Amino acid sequence: MARWGSKKICVYCFCFSTLFFLIITFQVVTELGQFEKKKLLKSLLKGNQQGVAFRGAFLSKKSLDNMKHHNPGISYPILVWWSPLTGETGRIGKCGEDTCFFTINQTFYNHKMTQAFLFYGTDFNIKSLPLPRKPTHHWGLFHEESPKNNYKLFHEPAITLFNHTATFSNNSHMPLTTQYLKSVQTLTSQTYFVNLSEKKSLRQKLAPLVYVQSDCNPPSDRDSYIQELMKYIKVDSYGECLHNKDLPADLNSSLAMDNDHFFRILAKYKFSLAFENAVCDDYITEKLWRPLSLGVVPVYYGAPNVVDWLPSNKSAILVKKFSSPQELAEYIKYLDENDTAYEVYLKWKKKGEISNKKLFSEIKRRRWGVQDVFQDNYIDAFECMVCNRVWENAKRKEQGLAPMLWQAQAHHLSCPAPKAFSFSTDHTKQSPLHEIWLPSFEQSKKEAIALRALVERNKNFTAQEFWKLVFKN
Repeated sequence: MARWGSKKICVYCFCFSTLFFLIITFQVVTELGQFEKKKLLKSLLKGNQQGVAFRGAFLSKKSLDNMKHHNPGISYPILVWWSPLTGETGRIGKCGEDTCFFTINQTFYNHKMTQAFLFYGTDFNIKSLPLPRKPTHHWGLFHEESPKNNYKLFHEPAITLFNHTATFSNNSHMPLTTQYLKSVQTLTSQTYFVNLSEKKSLRQKLAPLVYVQSDCNPPSDRDSYIQELMKYIKVDSYGECLHNKDLPADLNSSLAMDNDHFFRILAKYKFSLAFENAVCDDYITEKLWRPLSLGVVPVYYGAPNVVDWLPSNKSAILVKKFSSPQELAEYIKYLDENDTAYEVYLKWKKKGEISNKKLFSEIKRRRWGVQDVFQDNYIDAFECMVCNRVWENAKRKEQGLAPMLWQAQAHHLSCPAPKAFSFSTDHTKQSPLHEIWLPSFEQSKKEAIALRALVERNKNFTAQEFWKLVFKN
């Protein structure tokens, strides 16, 4: 009896631990998702305030009536945002020669003109999917963020459920790799450039390295690395993560990150720690582009293929080339004390010369702009890509041709498992989030498999059914 009692206690403990992990994981992912959604909408509003009016400029009286009354007699293909990202209850949009009706109204699910359902990755919710999925229904995924916001979409069984993709991966149907780069001219601009003699004089007050980050302990484990680096070289850290220096009072807001005053403070530094929150090919954010634009040398950790996107071969210091934070610190000290060696990293900036042809061609071929009121933003462009493809198949049908088949591939959204750095750190200062990323990644594989199985069953399912299948796997 004593042995049986011990077993029962063990079972209860295991069940409690599993439930606790699920609750914490759900809270973390939910909070991160809401944060990233707000960040995306803030970015779009900031960059396209006049563009909102432009989006409605082509609307006729009939179009406005459709927006107000959701006229069931709509004669255009209907694209439904199943994730209510845009907030638009109805809009007729012109995409070149093609016209589509865009809405977040899910009651259009059964409308005869509904052709596609669009999802925002951060808000992708297994509790509510447009099922059964008709053979004519396209699914499109827009997800510009890193894996931490929805890990299950980064596995083949899940990503291949979609027909059309717009992700940070340069392999997706509409790559968003350069989503944080306004233009090539932004990189070559001298607006914030501080000459070396002035930077040297400022070194009495400033560290050689600057770090600004308030999203602490992400999957890339960047704070562990930088904490170790700080043992060997001085770093001014203005954000909440590893904070040791205060910004002026007028910059104590997340909105200040695009402030001219903030840029001029960063431009005074020689080097900037540019560490991404995840290590995935093509996942490159403002952490790289901002220092390059300001005339500061980025010390970069993130996308393994970042060399494909740098303006020149000698424009950034790549962390992966150094065996340890101490070795990296010694190299930065060397550059800090040797003007000629340091200025090699700024030669392209001073001359305004970008030798990377791939970067040029990518900016040129994208059909969207960044904070540019004269161009569609990337959500408009994604909508139009799907709209154009829906119309292409309609035209092919009229011509008696077989429809085009679009299918997402595993490399349209992928990222390896997160890894922690192996050197010793003070784990008492680590957030519980730090210990969640790898277990979350492993569990997300099971979630992706369960999601695919239930979607292929092609009928609605409950969250309880989903989680039951996850843990069965």
